[in-house]
Amino acid sequence: MALYKDGNELTHTESEDFDKVHSPGDSAPFSGIYLCINCRDEYAYNAGDPLPPQNHRQHSANKGAIRWRLLVKTQRGPN
Repeated sequence: MALYKDGNELTHTESEDFDKVHSPGDSAPFSGIYLCINCRDEYAYNAGDPLPPQNHRQHSANKGAIRWRLLVKTQRGPN
């Protein structure tokens, strides 16, 4: 589970970006933290980087396939 200290630095959203599930090796559509919905591992990725492959961590049969979902999305600051 991701941790945070200052909730004032986070903004709640109902964006559908957080509902999409991605396969191993897919390009991360956004920079942020991704959660494997089956083993609960979390990893930070930059937009365009490939999400971890099936062998990032071996799942037992009861955990199912590795599937990634966006957990925390970063935003660009002002230029």
